[in-house]
Amino acid sequence: MNDMSKKFYQLAPDLTICRIANGMWQVAGGHGYIDHELAIADMMKYHDAGFTTWDLADIYGPAEDFIGQFRRKLSALKGKEELNRIQALTKWVPQPGRITRSIVNENIERSLRRMSVSSLDLLQFHWWDYNNPYYMDALKCLSDLRDDGIIKHIGLTNFDTERMQIMIDSGLQIVSNQVQYSIIDRRPEVKMIPFCLEHNMSLLTYGSLCGGLMSERYLGRIQPSTAELNTLSLRKYKQMIDAWGGWNLFQELLSTLKRIAQKHNVSIANVATRYILANSAVAGVIIGVRLGIVDHINNNVQVFNFCLDKSDCDAIDAVCTKSNDLFETIGDCGDEYR
Repeated sequence: MNDMSKKFYQLAPDLTICRIANGMWQVAGGHGYIDHELAIADMMKYHDAGFTTWDLADIYGPAEDFIGQFRRKLSALKGKEELNRIQALTKWVPQPGRITRSIVNENIERSLRRMSVSSLDLLQFHWWDYNNPYYMDALKCLSDLRDDGIIKHIGLTNFDTERMQIMIDSGLQIVSNQVQYSIIDRRPEVKMIPFCLEHNMSLLTYGSLCGGLMSERYLGRIQPSTAELNTLSLRKYKQMIDAWGGWNLFQELLSTLKRIAQKHNVSIANVATRYILANSAVAGVIIGVRLGIVDHINNNVQVFNFCLDKSDCDAIDAVCTKSNDLFETIGDCGDEYR
């Protein structure tokens, strides 16, 4: 943990990130039309407010191009030194199949070009199919690129604990894994978090606000229809809530979170974020940004202005004891994608 501020976390000796990362999955579609100029202007607002860490992927539509455009604009406005404040954490998500060095090089070079960078801060690797063993070849090629300085650090996205053990046993150096982790989806606590603490790895978490369902907007509301859930995120996380315990139990959780939020003069989303950040294995929570549509800057700032006490956590945990065990029904982190 970095001492200079609880707003930042030292993921590696040369990589410090903001503990709330701006998630760019939303620019890939399914979350409303994104106007490019408004999007870049919004990126500038997040940056100026100190939210300098971006989470993206080669498959998130124009996300990597947005980073490149944003970097060029920032450099023109504030000088090249300002670019050192940005951390852009991208992903490589290949189709599972035979992986060669040239395939890896070609894909990483494309990301470098699109993002206007000479090296990648963190490359988070994802692989859909464990039965296809070429993910280890891919990681070895990525490790060579790291040794050459083209990638600074290698992370993972949605790998399970069993596969991470194989990587460690093979001598691979991995700094992070990005997984779904929220008050309702606590599967990382079973195997993943103990493993990360033992091997000095960190988690980057997404889904911590259930796509926006974990907010005042849904408190006291009857169960929304599929038509009312107008983004991919809302539809995805409503399914997680159904698996966890259903809408009535979720309302009980929202009521509990609201009481805690009022006590600290913050929002439900702030409490849900702070709860996940309190786990020592968590480097940062990724909160999706709908650039040019709505911004959560002022709300996100509040996360760093309070801490949850034991009575707050106990109240949250008491509701969760009534829920289903998602580790039993779904499996380890990332198993929902396989």
